Amino acid sequence: MPDRPLRLAERIESLAARLLVHLPGRVHVRLSGEPPVVVDGRTLDPHVQLVRALRRKRNPHPLCGPTLREGRERYRREALLFRGPVTQVGAVRDFTIPGPGGPLRVRHYAPAADGPRPLTVYLHGGGFTIGDLETHDEACRILCRHAAVHVLAVEYRLAPEHSFPAALDDARAALRWAQAHAAELGADPARVAIGGDSAGGNLAAVTAIQTRGDRPPAAQLLIYPVADTRNSRPSQQRFGQGYFLSDEDRAAFTGYYLDGTGVPERDWRVSPLYADDHSGLAPALVATAGFDMLRDEADAYADALQAAGTPTRRMCADAHGHGFLHMTGVSPGARQAMVRVAEEWRSLLDGLG
Repeated sequence: MPDRPLRLAERIESLAARLLVHLPGRVHVRLSGEPPVVVDGRTLDPHVQLVRALRRKRNPHPLCGPTLREGRERYRREALLFRGPVTQVGAVRDFTIPGPGGPLRVRHYAPAADGPRPLTVYLHGGGFTIGDLETHDEACRILCRHAAVHVLAVEYRLAPEHSFPAALDDARAALRWAQAHAAELGADPARVAIGGDSAGGNLAAVTAIQTRGDRPPAAQLLIYPVADTRNSRPSQQRFGQGYFLSDEDRAAFTGYYLDGTGVPERDWRVSPLYADDHSGLAPALVATAGFDMLRDEADAYADALQAAGTPTRRMCADAHGHGFLHMTGVSPGARQAMVRVAEEWRSLLDGLG
């Protein structure tokens, strides 16, 4: 939960956002104070356009600013403001599992579906630096409900307090625990997958490579994953300013993650696109967003998987930007996009059974 209760102004803002969502898209565009945003032939979702405009006016700070503590608190608070009504699932339970640096907090979401269903170990986004179980609670609920899967969300160690490879070690430990205890959670031990968004997608992709040939995950869900921190691509140049993830944010996240380690950004454990071999990996679903600076590198990673013969499915939320899974309460299109991800994930996992 947020570090402090929501202020009255924030509660009013949350209520207003939920009421505005029912207005026509043209009203959102008008309220944003700018014409429809069109880039690369794609038109930004009007609800997201308004949120983008309001956020730029009231929050001039980068995701980690003005201090890391304030950035973390704001990220939690905004996730709560934009989440909308809570998606109901079969059951939710918090507990801890053993980790290489001490106990790891996890949250288990159980679907209402009968019979053993697949289990997805989920790693939240946030640049390896911000984010927790609360910031991604609604996304995990949507995944659980609409993919009919068990979800084990993991609160891994964050940088800069715990730099590389702490988060990666925690991700692998969580996968191993889930594989050993899936049946106890009511899940299918033969279909334990791994997934995540942004930095969490990076951790999922790297873990899938690290465990290839040694109890790998059944599949990998990569939602706009960080795949190449070294090279700039057209989407980064187009969307690196003025959207929900900026060049400044990315540089800060990478700096915190690798601080004092001496590990280069081109190391495949940081940028999985540079792994020597992408063959023989778990089947993947790679989801991107049209207005996301990470779009092109995620596409490049999907290309590398496909070229190596790894079964790969792809989808793109064309009208949305980075972090659309946080916008499900203020944009019907964002909710539909996240539900699409879940349904495609269900199709992939059911095809493994």
